[in-house]
Amino acid sequence: MAKEIERKFLVKGDGWRELAKGSIYRQGYIATQDKVTVRVRIIGEQGYLTIKGPVVNVTRLEFEYPIPVVDAQIMLDTLCRRPFIEKIRYKIEWGGLIWEIDEFDGVNKGLILAEVELSDANQVFDIPTWIGQEVSHDYRYFNSNLVTHPFSQW
Repeated sequence: MAKEIERKFLVKGDGWRELAKGSIYRQGYIATQDKVTVRVRIIGEQGYLTIKGPVVNVTRLEFEYPIPVVDAQIMLDTLCRRPFIEKIRYKIEWGGLIWEIDEFDGVNKGLILAEVELSDANQVFDIPTWIGQEVSHDYRYFNSNLVTHPFSQW
């Protein structure tokens, strides 16, 4: 069984920018119901289909499968609600963990979030200086919610 244990934070300042290169992500949601989501994502020339369960504390089930990019594009064009999530994801190693920083574009432009995946919900970890307020329990910051309630409309 695949579990995702993730903490989410706002990012402050630009000190993180010099530490990583980014990749363009484009994703859409086929379904979101009872806090379960089915997502299609394209990163470069690779597509992914992901199913995520509801969050309990900072943990949820996650199943992700690579799919042909052509299939992912068709799903985005025909099955996903608009707007899409558009972002650049940067990955930075810090304190033995990989931090993923998402700089959003489109209707969520201006929002920059950092996520770190943990092996245990109570894991202690070093917090980089460019990390701000924790928003792990604020559902407004979940990508699936940013589709229906974009950051630009807050």
